[in-house]
Amino acid sequence: MKFVMTQAICPEGMERLKKETDGNVEIYVADHQDPNYYLDEMKEADALIVRIAKCDSHVMENSPNLKVLGRTGVGYDSVDVKKATELGIPVVITPGANNRSVAEHAVAMMFALAKNLYEGQTEMAKGNWEIRGAKKAFELEGKTVGVIGLGAIGRETAKICQGIGMKIAGCDPFMEREDVEALGISYYEDYRELIQNVDIVTVHVPLTEETKDMIGAEELASMKETALVINCSRGGIVNEEALCQALRDGEIAGAGTDVFCKEPPKPDDPLLHTPNLIVSPHAAAQTREAVIKMAAMCVDGCLAVCRGEKWPYVADKAVYDHPKWADK
Repeated sequence: MKFVMTQAICPEGMERLKKETDGNVEIYVADHQDPNYYLDEMKEADALIVRIAKCDSHVMENSPNLKVLGRTGVGYDSVDVKKATELGIPVVITPGANNRSVAEHAVAMMFALAKNLYEGQTEMAKGNWEIRGAKKAFELEGKTVGVIGLGAIGRETAKICQGIGMKIAGCDPFMEREDVEALGISYYEDYRELIQNVDIVTVHVPLTEETKDMIGAEELASMKETALVINCSRGGIVNEEALCQALRDGEIAGAGTDVFCKEPPKPDDPLLHTPNLIVSPHAAAQTREAVIKMAAMCVDGCLAVCRGEKWPYVADKAVYDHPKWADK
């Protein structure tokens, strides 16, 4: 059995892979984001694990032995899932493995912005003690956070915010009003209405054609001038150019993003040089605990598929309608 990895999974994940195969596994770690550059290795690959990388149709069409694609996370916009499904190749994902880590990161960004921590430190380093009187800091207790997307990460974020005394509003097209309100969350059918009425917006939806640029110039202009925007989901859901302009113009008070349209961003990317905007390098899910859980779940799923088992945690369950799965 051969596993190809765009980047190595954690040591614990590697050990699990070797243990579960009794050491009968060949592992090739490319340290390159695009498998098109090592198609020779892909020709014999049973599994491809994609971390911060991509996998397009050309890779799949030139990997005749490929049985499964693994993603150490829940986002799969970098993988051509449609093509994989056409070929009967399940795309294994790891839902639940990083919920707490991403939720804590989103709330950490809220705290950092609410207490003006980044500007306070950078100005102090310049000798500006008077930054303490900037009058930007505020308490989160009693403020309303609007959660767009009430999946596992969105719900975990809401739970933490409730624990520190915040009010929660939520919008999710896949949930009914009664289900949202049962969580102690005020229901909004339209996210555009939600963002007009809350103090903080936090985004927890996948990047799709429907969610791309869902928060743009018009939506940002409709928010409170004191509002914050947090994006720990995917770059492109909040329009980057519009976000930077809204911050420069004072239309909103601050923002935090862990994700970018182009990763890694170039040093001159406006997101790295806009006032009242804090950033992190797509690291919300990179805690020690989450990395181990994601690797373990990905390895287990990939091995199950290689054994001919229908692993439940895949990007598109329609893959099992393919003829190659008819007798499984």
